[in-house]
Amino acid sequence: MDKMNIKKILSVIMNQRAVLAIVLTLIVLAFNSTNFFTIYNMKTMLTTSSIYLIIGFGATIVLVAGGVDLSIGFNMSVSGVLAVYLMNNNVPISLAVLCALIFGGIVGAINGYIVVYHKTEPFIITLGMGISLLGLGRLITNARPIVAENKAFLNISNGMIFGERLNLIYFTVIMFAIVHYILRYTSFGRNLYAIGGDYEVAEYSGINVRANKFYAFVLSGVIAALGGVLLASKFGTGNANYGLTTGFVIYSAVVVGGTSFAGGIGSVPRSAIGLIFVYGVLQNAMNMLRVNSYTQMVMTGIIIATVIALDSYSRKRIREKV
Repeated sequence: MDKMNIKKILSVIMNQRAVLAIVLTLIVLAFNSTNFFTIYNMKTMLTTSSIYLIIGFGATIVLVAGGVDLSIGFNMSVSGVLAVYLMNNNVPISLAVLCALIFGGIVGAINGYIVVYHKTEPFIITLGMGISLLGLGRLITNARPIVAENKAFLNISNGMIFGERLNLIYFTVIMFAIVHYILRYTSFGRNLYAIGGDYEVAEYSGINVRANKFYAFVLSGVIAALGGVLLASKFGTGNANYGLTTGFVIYSAVVVGGTSFAGGIGSVPRSAIGLIFVYGVLQNAMNMLRVNSYTQMVMTGIIIATVIALDSYSRKRIREKV
């Protein structure tokens, strides 16, 4: 095998690193007596990771535009808290959910306005917003989970269709289709790729870069709030502590799938693969292999860091070729 072919193989591996990681994990599981490959476990895995997939789709929108929103996990948890709190105070389900989504959009709008129109560092601004949201959530709940008293609310995530509790998977498929369509087939989506690829060139091309990037943050905020409502419905509680590490892990998983932190590169299918690997295959596999929870955290962190390092190396090689 000549040097050129080796380079091509390495290039393919780096571009499909999440798929490679999944394949390697499945090979390990194949040599261990687990129930991983059963239909029941596949459904459980998809249901468990579905909410994070949905939020990850919103994160993809911001990443493609060359931004980042680390407040999405806190936005998720506080939006869920808000929905439960309002329903417990006799607000109808539909209005409570709508208020939660509007709240998420407002959080995204504040982030977008400060980051885009004042050209500030998104990592710092959105992390600061996240800390503020954590405090707000704990203030509303008195730092304790609040139980959803409306039983109908639980059916949003846990209701049965055709005899199966697959609502969360249906929500995920719908959001996958919507966000994929936005990014792939609309002028707004194409503008986001252009902005993430080269901000100044996009601006000179006549694209309203500020408005488009601002709306990317707003959309991400609304989708994070939707994830929060679904999570609160799934567990029957609103908890301000649900999203402590969610934002970091989701963005890491999205990058694992092939959506670049540099912006302009990525897609919903790529992000979905990375999210399924981190939240579904990897965690499920370690549970099956009876790896203790603390070791799981260490291994997950190492794997994510390794794959992101490969992403950085791959982008460096691309820049060297230009």
